[in-house]
This record gives sequence, C-alpha cells and structure tokens, in this order.
Amino acid sequence: MINKMNKWISASLLAISSLALTACGDKQSSGQSGQSAEVKTYKWKMVTSWPKNFPGLGMAPEKFADYVNEMSGGRLKVQVYGAGELVPGFQVFDAVSGGTAQMGHSGSYYWKGKIPSSPLFGAIPFGMTATELNAWLHYGGGLELWQEMYKPFGIIPMAGGNSGAQFAGWFKKEIHSMDDLKGLKMRIPGLAGEVLQRAGAVPVTLTGGEIFSSLQSGAIDASEWVGPYNDLAFGFYQAAEYYYSSIWHEPGTGLEFLINEKAFNELPRDLQKIVEVAARAVNESTLDEYNARNNEALHQLQEKHKVKLRTLPEPVLAELKRITAEVMAEQASKDAGFAKVWKSYSDFMASIREYHDLTLKEYYLNR
Repeated sequence: MINKMNKWISASLLAISSLALTACGDKQSSGQSGQSAEVKTYKWKMVTSWPKNFPGLGMAPEKFADYVNEMSGGRLKVQVYGAGELVPGFQVFDAVSGGTAQMGHSGSYYWKGKIPSSPLFGAIPFGMTATELNAWLHYGGGLELWQEMYKPFGIIPMAGGNSGAQFAGWFKKEIHSMDDLKGLKMRIPGLAGEVLQRAGAVPVTLTGGEIFSSLQSGAIDASEWVGPYNDLAFGFYQAAEYYYSSIWHEPGTGLEFLINEKAFNELPRDLQKIVEVAARAVNESTLDEYNARNNEALHQLQEKHKVKLRTLPEPVLAELKRITAEVMAEQASKDAGFAKVWKSYSDFMASIREYHDLTLKEYYLNR
C-alpha cells in the first residue's frame, strides 16, 4: 500500500510539475521584452490541535507541508505550528476562519458547538470505520455536505488523515457495569461525550497535551485519546492502570484540513490542485501509518509496561449503543443541518455495511 501511495504521489508530482512548467512557459513567452516573468510565491501558516511533530497526528500536517513544497517547486510554502505555538489547540477553527492562519489541522468533532453536524465528518459512536468514512466523503456525497456546512465560516474542509479504530481508553478502575460509569470524570469529546453524560459520567474536554497531567493528578478518572501508537508516546500507562480496547466511540476517526476560502481562491489553479492532491495523499498515508504502528505499540504496552488490557462488558456496550441512537435522533430533530448530513451518513453506512457483512465480516470469521 505504501509503495502504491509513493508511486501515486510521484505520478501526481510529475503531472503537476509539468502543468506548472507549461504555465510558466506561457507567461514568459507572452512577453516581448525578453525578460522572464517573475514567479509569484505564497507563504501559508498552518495551526494544529496537536503537539508539534507528535507521531501520527502531528506528522500529518508536516507531511502535507513537505508534499506541497516539493510539488510546487517552492511556490507554496506552508509553515506548521503545533498547539499553543500560534493559537491554542481548540482555537484552530476560529484562526482559519478569521484569517490568522491560512490552514488548520484538527478534528471536526471539536466544533460541534458551532456546527452541530461537524462530528459526523470525523467520528461518532458506533459509526463508520475509516474506509467506510473515506468512501462516503469522496464517493458518497459526504465531502460536498462538509463543504456546505463549513462555507458560512469561510472555510474549505478536506479529509486530513484517519487514525483508524480508537480504543475505549485508559481507566483508573475497572468497568463491570453501567454503575461504574456514574460520576466518572472522563476526557472524551464530541457526541461520545454526550452519550457518556447521559450514562451518568462527567465528560471533560482537554487537548492531548493536558491529558497525562490530568490523569496523574486525579482531575480526571479516565481518558480516551487515540490508540496504542499515540497512547504509548504520551505515557498514559504511568497514570492509569487499565486499558480498554473495546471500539465504540470512534470506530474510524477522520482528521481534517481546514483551509481559509479566500486564501485558497487566491492561489492559481495548479497550486489549488497541489493542495488537493497533497491532502488526499496525507489522508491515506496517515491511516497506513496507524495500521502499521498500533499493533507494535500494543505489544510494548503489554509486554514491557505490563498494561492490563480489558474489554467493556457486553451489557455496557449495548446500553451505550441504545443511548447513542437516542442522542442521534434528538440531534437530528433539533438542527436541520445535522438532519441533512445524518440522513446521507446513515443511509450510506447501512448500504456499505450490508456489503461488508457479506465480504469482510465473513472473511474475518473464517480466516
């Protein structure tokens, strides 16, 4: 898969470079003075919700910047800022919308207070997997709906990676029943936080860099983050004893590139296409990386750090699923935008799962 992606990127680079050279050649040949036309360059700032150069999440924007710089021959340069370097991690959306930065990299569910439908483009409880989400976005009308929801804010969204199925998280105590969730202070964003709240827990919103100290100090009792690859890097095993692998709240977490619409429209067409191609490349590359690294990291957590791996009891998962259906129905009844996106999302999910039940699920059961 990685070799195929590298070949695809190389082919795209060659095609776009040829387009850029042709365009420059036309500009130069149109002048009669014999002087070569000056090539205009663009410098963008990209703010993110992640620590600078953090594995996976933090490297996705760095890869994007590298791809764009190379494919554009330096005509478009993107400077990446980690959370807190230019703006706080949860102010990425506002920074891009207001023009403080031309780009951002984050997770769409952080903006549900501004755009109720935004979590649907990233991850929702018992929702689509990474491959299902990408299929909906790029071939099922999801991207067009995403652009429609963000347009009032002057932002163009693009898929910016996927971390795959996320673990249920780190807990200081074992979960045996729904009673164990009551009063539990847990870092968890998006609609999953609302589901847990209805289950009696206390959802807390924190950036990644705040989680470890909050767990260690007892400010929170549990936290989800991503999965073994990133959780190992943050050292959560030092602050919580139990690691729950059950997938429920984020079965395929899509990340996003946020692009200031005005800045994008100021680019010539070939640079716009470079941005689009680089985003698609990073979207696939990031998922490849998580698929390759998570299992290795899980072995380290279990064998080296003696982490206690657990799964949520079936009755707990069943109740969380019931509450999720209730939350989704209420969200759709309260917001027309959510209802519109949810209709597209849920219809596509039902259809693709019917196919996957006949293919992938059958394969997993028989292999």
